[in-house]
Amino acid sequence: MAGKWQKSEYPGIRFREHPTRKHGVKKDRYFIISYRLNGKRKDESIGWSSKEWTLKKANKILSELQENHLNGTGYQTLAEKRELEEGKRKITLEQAKQEEKENITFSGFFKNVYKPVLKTNKKPESWRKEIEHFNNWLNPEIGHLPIRKITAFNLEKIKKKMLDEGRAPRSIQYIFATFRQVWNYARLNDIVTHETPTRKVKLPKVNNKRLRYFTHVEVDILLEALKSKSQQVHDMTLFSLHTGARAGEVFSLTWGVVNLKNGTAQLRDGKGVDRHAYLTDATQSMLEQLHQEQDPSELVFTDSEGEKITKISNTFERTVKELGLNNGVTDSRDKAIFHTCRHTFASWHVQNGTDLYTVKELLGHSTIQLTERYSHLRPDGLKKAARRFDNQLKENNIVPIEKTDNG
Repeated sequence: MAGKWQKSEYPGIRFREHPTRKHGVKKDRYFIISYRLNGKRKDESIGWSSKEWTLKKANKILSELQENHLNGTGYQTLAEKRELEEGKRKITLEQAKQEEKENITFSGFFKNVYKPVLKTNKKPESWRKEIEHFNNWLNPEIGHLPIRKITAFNLEKIKKKMLDEGRAPRSIQYIFATFRQVWNYARLNDIVTHETPTRKVKLPKVNNKRLRYFTHVEVDILLEALKSKSQQVHDMTLFSLHTGARAGEVFSLTWGVVNLKNGTAQLRDGKGVDRHAYLTDATQSMLEQLHQEQDPSELVFTDSEGEKITKISNTFERTVKELGLNNGVTDSRDKAIFHTCRHTFASWHVQNGTDLYTVKELLGHSTIQLTERYSHLRPDGLKKAARRFDNQLKENNIVPIEKTDNG
């Protein structure tokens, strides 16, 4: 325990020494100051000499207090002085933090703020793509810039660079979509206040609507060829052809959503709302052959390690090439790919007389406009509808009223 209080050479300053602890060659000293405030004596602790306090420093503080008492200005106690200094320190710290926040670069924000959240909120394939966009296009051009200072001009340079390198309009749109999501997250964190500068950049239009579909003959040949190479690729292709399922929906299909009794399957992980697919005899038979006593959570189709498939096997592309289904095709939109199976499903339905609204529901389209791309496959659809209407009138003896001379 510290010793008794001792007077120092400075009036109003006392100290006591620690019995064992040293500061240099001397015993460690603890200082306090004493003064009168509003007629009452007040003692306040200064601190240990081992914490850089000296009699001179203590005397300087006491002199400042006494001068403030005399003039009636400034802090009146050491506690007030410390409180003021702490307040200033906090303000300075907050200002520094705010300045750092306002001047954070696009690269710094993406890596330290956006990326950690990205990995927890999005699917692996999605965040990998966004990181790829950042590394390949965004960071080289705007990574060094404070995010709040990025303008449409900076983004125009990225667009020009991508166009000069022959990148497709859709690729440019993906890059700008990534930038927009980063910007919106920065806005959510009050780093930027105005809308994304992508609004001021005119992006090249995308026309990637695929109208290619397989004929019945092509499907027969394709399925036969696939069956000789891979039963699973054959089965996935058949399922997509007969249900209109997207590749992702095929890969995500579990036994728990397949109802063989009712002939339905719930499709998940699509672009829109989950929907039901109605099994044909062929898909029903195929699934029945595959089905055993699996757990409902088990996938219908898996890769060689029993894990979820993320990409259709190269067997499909190789078979399409071997059969010459893309011979002479130069426009990528007209090339036969796995997604062509979905278009084939829709096209066959329309050709068979299924109305577009029903096709929309079967495909899980969010709007009828997406389905209208198939309307050209029924050029005489309206004429047939009018004929059916006319036949119905005749069958029910509903005839037009003949006009009389009196109108």
